[in-house]
Order: sequence, then structure tokens, then C-alpha cells
Amino acid sequence: MSQETITMELTVEEAEFISLLRNYNKSYPNGYPQLLWELQEMFDDLLRQPE
Repeated sequence: MSQETITMELTVEEAEFISLLRNYNKSYPNGYPQLLWELQEMFDDLLRQPE
């Protein structure tokens, strides 16, 4: 099965988030709870909140 790929410019934080997200399912059951927490924290940090 072939997947389509695209090229994008990302910040370091966005690239780290994507990397963690890709490894999320692979981590079960060993790193799963910690990785889930890290993903949720990173997601919250990446969202721009009104000041």
C-alpha cells in the first residue's frame, strides 16, 4: 500500500509532537501512560490561547 506524502515547514515543537504521535500506538503497554500525558501537554502548549 502506497501512502501519499507532503512536504511542510514545521517548528521544532510541531515536529516533536508529530514524532510522539507516531510512536503513541507502538508504546502500548510499556510507555503508554507517560506518552499520552506528554502528548496532551504538548497539544495544550501548541494551541494558542487568547490572552
